[in-house]
Amino acid sequence: MTDARPGSLPVVLLHALPLGSAMWRVQAEALRAQGHTVLTPDQRGFGATPLGTEPPSLDTVADDLAALLDERGIQDVALAGCSMGGYVAMAFLRRYPGRVRALALFATRAAADTLEAAAERRKFADLMLDDTLRHQLVSRTTPSLLGAGTRANRPELVDEVVAMAAAAAPEAVAWAQRAIAARPDSLAVLRATDVPAVVVTGAEDELVTVQEAASTADALQRGRLVTVPGAGHLQPLEAPDQVTDLLTALLDDAITADWNR
Repeated sequence: MTDARPGSLPVVLLHALPLGSAMWRVQAEALRAQGHTVLTPDQRGFGATPLGTEPPSLDTVADDLAALLDERGIQDVALAGCSMGGYVAMAFLRRYPGRVRALALFATRAAADTLEAAAERRKFADLMLDDTLRHQLVSRTTPSLLGAGTRANRPELVDEVVAMAAAAAPEAVAWAQRAIAARPDSLAVLRATDVPAVVVTGAEDELVTVQEAASTADALQRGRLVTVPGAGHLQPLEAPDQVTDLLTALLDDAITADWNR
């Protein structure tokens, strides 16, 4: 890893469900080359991180992140999350607001799930634990994480994402779905957040609408909405260079803001 340069800012990249930290590999490599310390933790139950026995809660995942930062001796970070990672980022903001100096939310809504949406997540969690249904469920639902253009023109990426989803521990996916279903509304948290921030949505995202992303961006005091053409729900994989550029610009804004204090 490249040593941090003066004025650099540690960066945390939080992955989507049901993927792992490898989804950020392009951005992590680029930001490290710029001199930033970059952490890409696998969240509970993903990669080598044990699921543990705690009940499903995004607050628990946020506390895991705080413990990791404390272990590394890192106080303040730029925090970026995609989908589930964005929900964890908002939970971290709620519990540790003074530790975030820049925020990037990808494919994430600030509002809580409706009763119907939460019930669907819990149903999905139950189905993931059914050995007779899991393979069909993953094969059927995972491609919708990618935009229609990606599905049509980049079959190799579709195969990669489906393979990543199939490799995820079903217990971890079920735990995470239940944790997301139980999350509170985060609009008040975002309204209290005064840091450089960007909210990114894919023009072909079939899970989070542009209107939902705009509401999230509007809640942030320094929020900016960016729509990525031709991308769906996984912009870091579908538009890796554009996402790297967005993160680089956000970090520059945060560092410049610190210098001007």
